Amino acid sequence: MAAIYQAVYRRASSLMCRFHSTYVRKIRYLNDLKEDDSLCRQAQTSGTFYLFHNLSPFLQEVGKQYLVPQVSAAGALEKSVIESELKGSFTDLRKALFVVDQKDSPLLASAQSLLRWHDSHQYCSKTGQPTQKNVAGSKRVCHASGIIYYPQMSPVVITLVSDGSRCLLARQPSFPQGMYSALSGFCDMGENVEETVRREVAEEVGLEVESFQYSASQHWPFPSSCLMIACHALVREQQTEISMNSLELEEARWFDLEEIMKGLKRKPGSSKQEDGSLLPWFPPKQAIAHQLIWEWVKQQTSQLA
Repeated sequence: MAAIYQAVYRRASSLMCRFHSTYVRKIRYLNDLKEDDSLCRQAQTSGTFYLFHNLSPFLQEVGKQYLVPQVSAAGALEKSVIESELKGSFTDLRKALFVVDQKDSPLLASAQSLLRWHDSHQYCSKTGQPTQKNVAGSKRVCHASGIIYYPQMSPVVITLVSDGSRCLLARQPSFPQGMYSALSGFCDMGENVEETVRREVAEEVGLEVESFQYSASQHWPFPSSCLMIACHALVREQQTEISMNSLELEEARWFDLEEIMKGLKRKPGSSKQEDGSLLPWFPPKQAIAHQLIWEWVKQQTSQLA
């Protein structure tokens, strides 16, 4: 009987701790805001807001830092008035993610993705009738059919390929000049993560993956709200000759540890080679590709220690 009592007591204590958890209270409150229009309207009267214009967030430059001001409801003020009054500017999100604080970048990315989704889902795909969003903007409803639409993300695998002593980075034509990153590609219908990793590496650089390891995941707003699934992939040392798919990539090459360490220290577009081209640099800390590269560096340095 004592054992049963102790088990029940531990379970009750665990539940009480959970219900009093700051995180649990926060998540449940946010969920209530999504579903309860009246509660959301009440929160709007005392809340603060990130400002966007044509999907570009508003930033203030303070000294050498760029800040995202959280302001009270701005009403229907025009773009030029806001920039003048708040002494800042609406900035392209790609540029903003390079300069804002790490706590602001995921919020800006999520906000822009939600705004973009609402802009492209104003009509029901079945009836063609206009859809209406709820106050929180967490869903859209077609009242003609009763269909409820929720924002969705596309799964994308991003893979840092290594042959054991080098890692492979590539450039897409859309990248800023000089920037190299890990390979990435959308998951095809019916694929699991492992199959996508093997296929993407084979398609883009003509290499066969021997083994892979999951690292982490991240929401990324480009090109249109993606869930980035980050992995490390190992290819056979005897089969490392790159056969690049020029339809998808502009360049792909192997980097040794010394090159990677130098590239991580460079600022975007800060250093040029003798021929005038930019020396390689890598994605900012806010991007999960940066995390993959650092994990590879730590693995290499631990092996040398």
